[in-house]
Amino acid sequence: MANAHNKHQYYIGLMSGTSLDGVDVSIVNFASWPIEPIYSQTFELPKGMKESILSICQGQSLTLLQLGTLDHQIGLFHSQCVDNTLYQAGISAKEVIAIGSHGQTVYHHPSGDFPFTLQIGDANIIAAQTNITTVGDLRRMDMAYKGQGAPLVPAFHQAIFTPEQGTNIVLNIGGIANITVLRQEQATVGYDTGPGNMLMNAWIEEELNHPYDKNGHWAAQGNLIPELLETLLQDPYFALPAPKSTGREHFNLAWLKQYLQPEYRSVDVQHTLMYLTAQTIADQINLFSGVKRVIICGGGIHNHTLFETLKKLLPGRQVISSIEYGMDPNYVEAIAFAWLAKQRVDKQAGNLPHVTGAQQAAILGAIYEPTT
Repeated sequence: MANAHNKHQYYIGLMSGTSLDGVDVSIVNFASWPIEPIYSQTFELPKGMKESILSICQGQSLTLLQLGTLDHQIGLFHSQCVDNTLYQAGISAKEVIAIGSHGQTVYHHPSGDFPFTLQIGDANIIAAQTNITTVGDLRRMDMAYKGQGAPLVPAFHQAIFTPEQGTNIVLNIGGIANITVLRQEQATVGYDTGPGNMLMNAWIEEELNHPYDKNGHWAAQGNLIPELLETLLQDPYFALPAPKSTGREHFNLAWLKQYLQPEYRSVDVQHTLMYLTAQTIADQINLFSGVKRVIICGGGIHNHTLFETLKKLLPGRQVISSIEYGMDPNYVEAIAFAWLAKQRVDKQAGNLPHVTGAQQAAILGAIYEPTT
């Protein structure tokens, strides 16, 4: 294993989130601090794979054969993404200490008598195909200690974005939106606020057959439907205290359609969904005093309509991109999973109990080592 005297300490983070817009791969050098992202790339999910994942997430029945096949296919695809990224970066597999593979969440159920979370994308296959030690199954140890298993990235946010004074909030807008509240000498707070891009993506795909609303252009053409917004805001999730986490199992097209009326224009529904995301984020951020800076990352930063709406709902706060900290907003989560892999290799905790609700800090993930 590498040590502090090595020129390079390369780790790779693999992230495929709830938005299903692709697999993010980041190569990160941990030899110095602040860390150095070396090269990042996104790979679009094959259409058939995306449809299969969606069908599971939306509760459609499937056989064990279908689940096992998809688990294998995702493992192979993620391996190919790693190999391609290494080739583009001009780095050999031998130089990489470990891969942190989030896998693809197909179901997240953190409540009830028997809570669980399921990520697929066989890490054995990734390790064997890339010949790189792979850290996977990163959420379930937190859940074994009675945590939510999510969000995990606040531990990384704490390491990177904590201010010397005052309060920073890191806002990640992926399929689901989550915030991390960072203050010196105070416990970090972090949780899912609710939908990020997920509902907007689902609605525009349903109505216009577009995978996402580029720049928020379609939403910008619509008007708010106040009664629809008010109805959606009544969902019990928004009033739950933290720690809490959610996903596509809860916020999905079927959830939305039960509240739609025939007279609603499609473009107005899109605008209202955009506003729902902004409002539920702002409502949570406004619970915390002394917030000077909101640092945004995730794909939602490219939705200009959402970004501008958020700024209006957060007056007096500086709303900026994570790029100002040297972190491409598209790859903060992938970089975080590279960091989680390093934490596992170094036998250091990867969760924050105050965030996930776990009974204690825990070393997260299982190590899959290739045979050399």
